[in-house]
Amino acid sequence: MRRTVIAALVSGVMGAILGADPAMAASLGRFEVFGVEGEDMLKMRGGPGTGYSVIVGLPNGTVLRVHSCQSTGSTRWCNVSLERARGLKGYVSWAYLRKI
Repeated sequence: MRRTVIAALVSGVMGAILGADPAMAASLGRFEVFGVEGEDMLKMRGGPGTGYSVIVGLPNGTVLRVHSCQSTGSTRWCNVSLERARGLKGYVSWAYLRKI
């Protein structure tokens, strides 16, 4: 029992120290836009939420580099840059990204 409690405490402390969410750490890297229906485009926004201005529309297949993600309300927003134009940065909904 005592070892189980100690193991749980060590695990919690290490997670807090490292600040790493394993799911989040695995999510960073190259992704493509997918799942946008019809002629619509994924909106890249100036901040993590629908209240921010739209920077550009991204069609399915657009390659992005995901730098970080955060939850705002019930939506997970990711800070991204375009693979071919890294100076163009913004936020997109995680729901429309697929790891490549």
